[in-house]
Amino acid sequence: MKKIISLILIACLALPIAALSACSGQGGASGVLNVYNWGEYISDGEDDTLDVIKEFEDKYGIKVNYVTFESNEQMYDRLTRGGEGEYDVIFPSDYMAERLISEDRLEKLDLGNIPNISEIDERHTGEAFGFDKAGEYTVPYMWGTVGIIYNTTMMTTPPTGWDAFFDPANKGKALMFINERDSFMIAQKYLGMDINTEDEAELNKAADVLRKQKEDGIVHAYIQDEMFELMASGEAALCSAYLGDIYTMMDDNPDLSYIFPKEGTNVFLDVMAIPKGAKNKANAEKFINFLCEKEIALANIEYTNYSTPHKGAFEELDEEVQSDGFAYPSQEFLDENCMIYKNLSAAANKLLADLWIDIKS
Repeated sequence: MKKIISLILIACLALPIAALSACSGQGGASGVLNVYNWGEYISDGEDDTLDVIKEFEDKYGIKVNYVTFESNEQMYDRLTRGGEGEYDVIFPSDYMAERLISEDRLEKLDLGNIPNISEIDERHTGEAFGFDKAGEYTVPYMWGTVGIIYNTTMMTTPPTGWDAFFDPANKGKALMFINERDSFMIAQKYLGMDINTEDEAELNKAADVLRKQKEDGIVHAYIQDEMFELMASGEAALCSAYLGDIYTMMDDNPDLSYIFPKEGTNVFLDVMAIPKGAKNKANAEKFINFLCEKEIALANIEYTNYSTPHKGAFEELDEEVQSDGFAYPSQEFLDENCMIYKNLSAAANKLLADLWIDIKS
């Protein structure tokens, strides 16, 4: 046995440096990587799609433990209530990344380990969205807007905006987000409010509208990933959703259609980041850089239908997709019709969370 081991070591020593990966895993990487991401948000190998996680594992010899969450708030609670150091890469949205940065809960990135960041469009970065002003903590993953999807065979009157979610005529038909920030945004736009308001009276007024919506029986369910099945089956007729998910649902059911709400909506940016205390930071930066490879970014956007901040991947899309005014609206349209969530004060965040618990209970 010792002789066999010695021969193996000699064989490895005899190899060129570039070939040593055969003995220790490509690039000398090893160990594990713990990823915390949204559900249905990475190409997973189903229906002949690329299995991105397996590709990464095979390339670097790193075992990926992959866990999903339903909302930014669920992720935040996990990170701050016993999950410190549990994850190496997380995927927060803009306002949640801003909160994590302000609370010193993210590691600064070594961008020298993420050279593919040069492929990211500067219009869709943490700097452009105003939450990562020096670009030290986050790398963009996907972006998009929040819209309305509905079943054309079940709605007697096609919706035109968020008011449809408060119309008694749609009793039992509507699906609402499971998280407070997006659900409050719907009520705030319906009421003509700023979606970043911290005014206690305004937040309570929005809560009253959401509470009455539930009491009137308009809400069929508060959901996230369950919407795919509920809208595909026709169990629900009206749904608030992120645009990528809307396109996925429309692929599954030809009776579904989409509108951009007349009152306006949220435009978001989801990013990759490394939480403070991550045990595998080097592997995390390899993974972030890997997701910024053109072929990998393309596989992920084709799987999720979200809008990509990756310049090279965007150029590979069909011209029809590139010119899609909903998936890739002009900057002028975004400026006139969309708002970015900002991180609220600690007091406003607590009030919002408490009000949401009360509404759902």
